[in-house]
Amino acid sequence: MFKKKVTTSVLALTMATGMLLTGCGGGGEKASSTTKKAATKTDEPVTLQFWDENAGPARTPVWEEVIKRFEAKYPNIDIEYVGIPNASAKSKYDAAIAAEDTPDIGSLQTTWLPEFSIRKALLPLDSYFNKSEISKKINKGATDVNKKITQDGKLYGIPYAQNLDSLWIRTDWFEKAGVQEPKTWDEFFNVVEKMTDKANNRYGFTIRGGAGASFTIQRAMFAYSGLDFFDKKGKTNINDPKHVEFVEKYFSYYNKFTPKSDITNGYKEMIAGFDTGVVAMVHHNPGSFGEHSKALPAGSFKLIPLPQTDDGRYVAEGGNAVNLGIFKSTKHAKEAWKFVEFVNSAEAQSYWNEQTGQIPTNKDVLDDEWVQKAQHIKVAFDVYNDPKTKIYMPPFYLPDYRSILDGVVDPGVQAVMSGKMTAKEFLDQWAKAIEDSKKKYDETFKK
Repeated sequence: MFKKKVTTSVLALTMATGMLLTGCGGGGEKASSTTKKAATKTDEPVTLQFWDENAGPARTPVWEEVIKRFEAKYPNIDIEYVGIPNASAKSKYDAAIAAEDTPDIGSLQTTWLPEFSIRKALLPLDSYFNKSEISKKINKGATDVNKKITQDGKLYGIPYAQNLDSLWIRTDWFEKAGVQEPKTWDEFFNVVEKMTDKANNRYGFTIRGGAGASFTIQRAMFAYSGLDFFDKKGKTNINDPKHVEFVEKYFSYYNKFTPKSDITNGYKEMIAGFDTGVVAMVHHNPGSFGEHSKALPAGSFKLIPLPQTDDGRYVAEGGNAVNLGIFKSTKHAKEAWKFVEFVNSAEAQSYWNEQTGQIPTNKDVLDDEWVQKAQHIKVAFDVYNDPKTKIYMPPFYLPDYRSILDGVVDPGVQAVMSGKMTAKEFLDQWAKAIEDSKKKYDETFKK
């Protein structure tokens, strides 16, 4: 059996998981005999295409195992797996929607749901979900966020994993250098300097300057300032003086205390720098645990929270999850739902999240032994259980929110790093794009 029960209480874990989205590696066993006995026949053979938006050597084998178990339970349903690298996933989905050539099922980031639903690409899942047993298991805060951010208030994605932006650190390097883990942003910058040894090609930190840089800088900015995304008058705080101050200092460390290659580095290159012994710290989340555990000796690395604000609070972004959605073009919605339902079962979620290091949304997984023993998962729960933790919500509901991140913020980060734009110019440009989008949204949908 896949689940291993332990006697400790899961109340705190359940509360933490609820908080995560309300405001906000060992190998697995093979398919069990119980699963094989439960194999269910459908009326006719069906093939469903599934797109994975974060494919690679760490994730693809995990999905292949989950699919193997699903097909053992439903022999007449075949899943055609299509793996897409994270950096190109959004553009591939956009092209497929425009060409009306979408898959049956897709793994979708939360930020895509409002836009895809307005483009009428996705199937509302409310009726399927409400009739399913998983509706009693999946974190209600997670599904509430997914409904809240769509213009019509419907559920288009079922979250199978959730996350928390954090820092991975090389504990062996810290111990050898006699350096303490940073708890404040001032300490963070001091540690970056102290852990840099250019003569030996070691740097204190790595800055994400390539694809996805927008997520990292946004979450770091708000973790520093503790501000809401909008002020009381509805003006965005993106270009608040605190953020200008932070961004100026943050990017001034590029190519001094971080590698020169950072300006084009995306997720894969950033994690590789950490795993190959080039950098002492990397800003990511528990989801890279799988890569770290394969590349580094046990005990040589750990997860710590992002530094606290000046007044001692952790800050986290709400809605930090990944979801399964069904595309409206599917001719096999019933069978597609079976796959969505299976992935969100305790068995599949436990396996998937244990391998990847992310946080389960199915409450029945929270008392699994691996959850309670995983240091990186405990860090996430500690942050979300802290009564002083601040959750801020970006305007995911704006149809072009993600396009602004990809088309304005990502290249803006590179412009600042290369000295072609000042921090203030960059943040003013970003703020204007958000406010223009919000004005258009309000005029269109709030009449």
